[in-house]
Amino acid sequence: MDFIDQLRVLGARIATTKDIIQTEEATKNAMIMPFIQILGYNVFDPLEVTPELIADIGTKKGEKVDYAILRDGKPIILFECKKSGGDLSINHAAQLFRYFHVTEARFGVLTNGLTYRFFTDLEQPNKMDEKPFFEFNILDFKERDVEELKKFAKAAFDLDTILTTANELKYTRVIQSKLAEWMINPSEEFVRLVSAELVGAKRFTPQVKDQFTSVAKRAFEQLIGEKINERLKGAMAPESVTIAERVPQLSQQVNVENVNVIPIAPESTIVTSAEELEAFHTIRAILRGTVPAKRVFMRDAQSYCAILLDDNNRKAVCRLRFNNTQKLKLGIFNDQKDELIYDLESIEDIFNYSEQIKVTVHSYLTPSGNKGCEA
Repeated sequence: MDFIDQLRVLGARIATTKDIIQTEEATKNAMIMPFIQILGYNVFDPLEVTPELIADIGTKKGEKVDYAILRDGKPIILFECKKSGGDLSINHAAQLFRYFHVTEARFGVLTNGLTYRFFTDLEQPNKMDEKPFFEFNILDFKERDVEELKKFAKAAFDLDTILTTANELKYTRVIQSKLAEWMINPSEEFVRLVSAELVGAKRFTPQVKDQFTSVAKRAFEQLIGEKINERLKGAMAPESVTIAERVPQLSQQVNVENVNVIPIAPESTIVTSAEELEAFHTIRAILRGTVPAKRVFMRDAQSYCAILLDDNNRKAVCRLRFNNTQKLKLGIFNDQKDELIYDLESIEDIFNYSEQIKVTVHSYLTPSGNKGCEA
């Protein structure tokens, strides 16, 4: 299972158990130790992951780090743990500050099992910064977050590589946070700046402020919407072709007259959602050991999104029924080619149906499976 798939599985499990985990010790066992293990470190080898590493500080003896990841016998990453969902403000990082100062570790992680905040000493050598340079949420992460987290994995860990990008990550995070804040509630300074480009020397009256505050919010919304649509179109481009383009491809494999091509609605009526894209890539991950990823296609429609083998509508793998419903639903075909529909609480729940999906694809890999079922 790939790194990102392991994180998704852990995230799905934590989402269902986080509310019943009440203690710090339970958080360590159920949430933090599995996370460290996904990074490739053996939590059962004290020479690699040491729990309660003693870090004496001056006259203060017996200070212990919750977990220390070691390399060549020296700590490289320190973990300070709080109970599930506990406060991770800088006021609760005092112990981590002290441990960082007296050990050779260059990275400190403050976590409550849900959020992992990574610190280093970018501002002053050997003194942990007050603000993290990277934050990872096991319940809500993006692919770029996973790429950054991978740098801390045992197989990829390189101190210089991480420190090179840490500074940029830290400031990028601050800028993103500020932009996100302005999208919802543009500050007076920001509104004054953008309005000056349009009204010139005109006095910045309360009326001008109100007008351009609303304009700025709408401009942000439209810009983000356009960027999202561009990304979605880009992601779908290799797999989204017109009917005219599809027919020559299909004619090389089967009789075109016998192919029932699903009518493709005008572009404006079909929007491929981020959830559908995530589900598509999840299914590709499930099938990676069965067929090459490039053989698994997505074809969106108004009522559902079909996942197909070889971009053939007679080889429907499953259907993502995410449209016009309050719940995510997954349709899987049984050996009678009937569609069985399952409710999903989250995209990660698709992993629960991995075997059924693989069985469906296997049925198309045999001579008798070529008849298939239509998407």
